[in-house]
Amino acid sequence: MKKKYWAFLIGSWCLSVGMQAAKVDTLSVHSDAMNKEVQVITICPDKAMAGEKCPVLYLLHGYGGNAGTWLGIKPELPQIADKEGIIFVCPDGKNSWYWDSPLNKEYRYETFVSKELVNYIDKNFTTKVERGGRAITGLSMGGHGSLWLSIRHKDVFGGGGSMSGGLDIRPFPNNWEMKKQLGEEASNKQRWDEHTVINQLDKIKNGDLAVIIDCGCDDFFLEVNKAVHEKLLKKKINHKDMIEAWNYDSGVFKGQSIGIHNSATGEIDKLLSVECFHGGEEVKRIVINKEATKKHGFLIIVD
Repeated sequence: MKKKYWAFLIGSWCLSVGMQAAKVDTLSVHSDAMNKEVQVITICPDKAMAGEKCPVLYLLHGYGGNAGTWLGIKPELPQIADKEGIIFVCPDGKNSWYWDSPLNKEYRYETFVSKELVNYIDKNFTTKVERGGRAITGLSMGGHGSLWLSIRHKDVFGGGGSMSGGLDIRPFPNNWEMKKQLGEEASNKQRWDEHTVINQLDKIKNGDLAVIIDCGCDDFFLEVNKAVHEKLLKKKINHKDMIEAWNYDSGVFKGQSIGIHNSATGEIDKLLSVECFHGGEEVKRIVINKEATKKHGFLIIVD
């Protein structure tokens, strides 16, 4: 049940209306591993401030982003936090790809997010401290980071999600400053092999982790997302993929109202709102033409 809960929360965001009183804070969290302060934005719902233990969703930004990126993408996060009773945590991961860099001791963001930050949040907020009350997701570089961390720390996170994630870094050896953290790919092939999500999948078996993957079929990360999807299928690891077709089964989320692909019209019915990543524009319609979903990965918001 918890896996289905996290798969729903990561893959579909409930849009709330009306007043909200969720508290948004910008914190400075010390990292012993990096010997520096890291900026973290937290969004704490009324329930948590009243003492009720709430689940936590960690949101990782993409390349060039910062702790404030997710509030910029989704200003309604405070309303969502209050409606769903979720604590959102948005750390500044720099352009780290959320690794512990073997080259740069100031970039140990795997240790920071999966250990130091989780411990800080559990100590300072009223959280559900078991792994089933904690999940992580992210966009692009953050999609890589969320699966990298959740797979390698499945004792910490109950679910991991990726939205237009760079799930295999090796086809992009000269992009997004990765070689600053890993060295040149040509002379460090083993290191690059060891630091890509697709090669981490052998660390999990079916039932270990709730996994969801979202990528638009014209996104430049499409092929690597497909490859991860195929590898998960071969390993018989249950997961939810939102790649290409948008063929949703209305029963997947236990009766929740989600966008349903209408094969007769080629449109998505019952869709309240869609936001695209790697593109930036926002579309708000009741019915979205299927072609509009092809360029980028999308975040689905349901009522």
